Amino acid sequence: MKLTCHCGAVELRFEPGHPLNEASRCDCSFCRRRGAAAVMVPLAQLEIVRGEDMLTLYEWGTWTAKHYFCSVCGIYTHHRRRSDPTQYAVNLGAIEGVNPRDYEPIRWTDGVNHISDR
Repeated sequence: MKLTCHCGAVELRFEPGHPLNEASRCDCSFCRRRGAAAVMVPLAQLEIVRGEDMLTLYEWGTWTAKHYFCSVCGIYTHHRRRSDPTQYAVNLGAIEGVNPRDYEPIRWTDGVNHISDR
């Protein structure tokens, strides 16, 4: 599958580890502000095709999760997961030909009470 940011500076290719209809949103303090639904992808199944130098990294808290954004248009493309660092999560809304509305209702995960915070 192909994923791009809004301006096209960043392009990813990936094979999801789960069907797109298993996308989820997290309610931790960061993700609920970002609002994007995400699809899980094994690390080895994601390739940055174009624009790696255009990605901006955001980390906080436990410094385990690594959130990537296009430095030009600001779109969240993917992140390395805190709950499972062997996976990325990619932005459902940035996948070519996908409208997240088609996958509603999208389930929420409990990031407020994350096991890494205990």
